[in-house]
Amino acid sequence: MTLPIYQVDAFADKVFAGNPAAVCPLQEWLPTEQMQAIAAENNLAETAFFVPRAGGSDAEFELRWFTPTVEVDLCGHATLASAHVLFRHLGATAEQLTFHSKSGPLHVRQQPNGRLTLDFPAQPPLPLHQHPEGLTDGLRATPLRILAGPDLIAVFDTEAEVRALHPNMTHLAQVEYRGVIATAPGSNDIDFVSRWFGPRVGVPEDPVTGSGHTQLVPYWAERLGKTELHARQVSARGGDLWCELRGNRVLISGYAVTYLRGEIEWS
Repeated sequence: MTLPIYQVDAFADKVFAGNPAAVCPLQEWLPTEQMQAIAAENNLAETAFFVPRAGGSDAEFELRWFTPTVEVDLCGHATLASAHVLFRHLGATAEQLTFHSKSGPLHVRQQPNGRLTLDFPAQPPLPLHQHPEGLTDGLRATPLRILAGPDLIAVFDTEAEVRALHPNMTHLAQVEYRGVIATAPGSNDIDFVSRWFGPRVGVPEDPVTGSGHTQLVPYWAERLGKTELHARQVSARGGDLWCELRGNRVLISGYAVTYLRGEIEWS
């Protein structure tokens, strides 16, 4: 059996930057354990699988995402990568694609400047007044404040503190959230920076995390008093995201570039 596979660097305008995602177009779903095995073999933060939506238009798909160890409910960069594959390689001509997922309908639109824009549900975080077990030892630093959404958000005073973090992943895996986001104000034209750590789901550090910005954008929009924000994830690979808070939705824009095309083979 063969299966097409693409690897795309999302939130990047050149290869070897941004966040690599594997994308596997399907005509029908494989067994969940088979998709999980493929994701483990790829050993990327996420592998996305999509199928045409039954009874839908040619711009509608069902979409699922897997880390090397678990299936997740929402992933930004692999959604961006899936849309890139459809637009760039599979002949999609619609201005907007809709992916139906465990997090509801997700839309991706092509922009004239070459960016792709994700339309995701906003997930505003709430203040947390007690540091969860493992957080301070895991980050090896004490944040100014803690917020809780699907991820735990640790807010620091400066970008330099976020860049300098060298987490203890064993301790950080004790934090009972999907991931831990460290964030701080940015500099120059960057409104805020972040890093995302997810040893609990098999991703020690994610290079650029679209889904994390569904939580970060509402927080920083309120704090900075603006709805349009330029964000940068300051991992080793790094990536830029142009974001907008629009009611209960977050628009997240970025570039994507294909790194490889191939086939998976198994008997």
